[in-house]
Amino acid sequence: MDIKKIARDLFDKEICELEKVKDKISDSLETVVNLILNSKGKVVITGIGKSGIIGKKIAATLASTGTLAVFMNSAEGLHGDLGMVNKDDIVIAISNSGNSDEVVSIIPSIKKIGAVLVAMTANPNSRLGKEAFSVLDIGVEKEGCPLNLAPMSSTTSTLVMGDALATVLITARNFKPENFAVYHPGGSLGRRLLMKVKDVMHKDLPIVELKSDMDTVIMTMTKKRLGVVCVAYNEELLGIITEGDIRRALKLKDKFFSMNAEDIMTKNYTHATEDIMALDALELMENRENQISVLPVLKDKKVVGVVRIHDLLNVVGK
Repeated sequence: MDIKKIARDLFDKEICELEKVKDKISDSLETVVNLILNSKGKVVITGIGKSGIIGKKIAATLASTGTLAVFMNSAEGLHGDLGMVNKDDIVIAISNSGNSDEVVSIIPSIKKIGAVLVAMTANPNSRLGKEAFSVLDIGVEKEGCPLNLAPMSSTTSTLVMGDALATVLITARNFKPENFAVYHPGGSLGRRLLMKVKDVMHKDLPIVELKSDMDTVIMTMTKKRLGVVCVAYNEELLGIITEGDIRRALKLKDKFFSMNAEDIMTKNYTHATEDIMALDALELMENRENQISVLPVLKDKKVVGVVRIHDLLNVVGK
């Protein structure tokens, strides 16, 4: 048995069927998109069995990309869950055959409620297809299953049609990464797209004055453990001293302890503002010719924080 060949043949079959379904995309998709964009209600995805599983994913994709959407199991709809449907809603019913008992049985109630019924089916001439306001044709000729029995190509085509619908809606709504992040605040993606410098910066600052001696500079850097000392006057940042600046100054062994902060500080420093995105601050640090590991954070020329590269890496998950 050639396992890799069997697997590749399955891919080929499903890709072939997807090409056929792609050719079936018609004005119906445009109709459904406009229905959703102009709707005052929500999108209710319903189905049973494998179609129901795919329907859950489609509903989740729509919900996370700016379209109010929920999933209702068709069998549960027969026993009370139709209460989640109202007259302003669009119900997208998924049934490969278009004649699934549970799906067909809730059609009269959907009509009585006044919601718009859309069919996602392989059989536009089925009961579901004929009752629907619009039909998205997901019909395939062959399943990927070698017995041509288990739903494979058909569930894939359903999923991709759902993705196509979501993609068009994302584009039509001008949905942006920052909008996406609002619906994903708990994961690394949300942190990358929502976190600002002010959310991760250190506010307990290592600050010295221009004439501070080297003992004071070193003790301040050691105490705060941020890898930098800010040289400021009345909170206005005049320069920064990094561990690299100290190492370079140590080469002048005879003069080192007679120097002060002003003598070794970097005046032309790179800085961030507290309202820029953490991801942008990280890119600013990484894109420097000589990568920097710490950024002072300024507000109206006054230093309000310090952010380190590993603070940002922990947040954005690069």
